[in-house]
Amino acid sequence: MTTLDLRNVVKTYRLRHGLRHTDLRAVDDVSFTLEPGRTTALVGQSGSGKSTVAKLLLQLERPTSGEILVDGVSLHGSRAATKAYRSAVQMVFQDPFASLNPYHSVAHHLARPVKLHHPGLTGAQVEERVLSLLSRVRLDPPEEFARRRPHELSGGQRQRVAIARALAPGPGILIADEPVSMLDVSIRLGILNLLSELQREENLGVLYITHDLATARHFSDEILVMYRGVIVERGPADDVILNPQHEYTKLLREAAPDPERRLRELA
Repeated sequence: MTTLDLRNVVKTYRLRHGLRHTDLRAVDDVSFTLEPGRTTALVGQSGSGKSTVAKLLLQLERPTSGEILVDGVSLHGSRAATKAYRSAVQMVFQDPFASLNPYHSVAHHLARPVKLHHPGLTGAQVEERVLSLLSRVRLDPPEEFARRRPHELSGGQRQRVAIARALAPGPGILIADEPVSMLDVSIRLGILNLLSELQREENLGVLYITHDLATARHFSDEILVMYRGVIVERGPADDVILNPQHEYTKLLREAAPDPERRLRELA
């Protein structure tokens, strides 16, 4: 089990405009905790700072100030600590069409992280682990899907492979950045249900990054609303959606599709 803490994290970018320089604060004093067995939704429009938070958590960016801690230990430690962190925190990217290499089979995509993070396994054990991961994300029969290449899969199947790849190291934290936004509406629910199932059964802490308040409410325990790099509202999912306090949250709620509201207006 893994607990991930952000404490007063700030990320500032230095921008150049000709001879002048300005500072852009993309993340401003953000603090929250990802706990085992719970899903936290980070909600906001494009440019609000959500993806910058994901980059900080994945070590693609370093915070300007503040701390990121895993089980109470600061992220910035030895190389061994960094490798352990990368095993504990994994990512499901937004675009399943770009996140898989078209030249390699599904088995190759899963075997590489298995070998990297479990170097003591034999070839047969790696193959067994790959097939188990495919079954875990409901790609059956796994032997058939293992031989395929990404172009032979649908968008939903590719995203299931991406989820299986994220599970390969045995993480305690899963970061899902808009994991269904590029999928057909008809298959989004299946992917979200799979993530919810994995969260419960694997006791994962999940950060669900989205602009969709409806899915945030139904698939999250807690919602954090982000606006211009600042978390402006937080709380249990139902409380934030049904009784928003901040004006920005109210605007997001009004912008979300609500068939029942439309029926009430027509009545």
